[in-house]
Amino acid sequence: MEYEYVHEDDVPRVDLSENDDMPPDHDIRSIDEALGLKNMRAKVWYIEPGDEIGYHAHSEQEEVFYVLEGTFSLKLGRSGETETVEAEPGTWWAAEPMVGHGHRNVGDETGIVLAFGAPAVDDAGLNPQELDE
Repeated sequence: MEYEYVHEDDVPRVDLSENDDMPPDHDIRSIDEALGLKNMRAKVWYIEPGDEIGYHAHSEQEEVFYVLEGTFSLKLGRSGETETVEAEPGTWWAAEPMVGHGHRNVGDETGIVLAFGAPAVDDAGLNPQELDE
């Protein structure tokens, strides 16, 4: 792929509530799949009020997030050294591999978050409390 483009509305919005491996009640658009990305992940997450992506870490993947809509409470940092931060539209945050991160929609409407991760590997979430420093 030399280059590619896609409009968000042309990427299917998938309800992950039927997938036991993913958090319930989250919808997602897999922009990376639509563009054929090989080296990074790119997703649009739709998170209902009160729902969250739980505190977790990845062994290889660095992630960066951006709030498009909604208000989120972020839990960031290594186990025992976490910081809680409020994030509104325009807020970016990132976590390197082996560093815990998670976010909860604390607003009254569906929140929308862009999420990017690299490298594009299957890197299931790890429990930050079980990681060696």
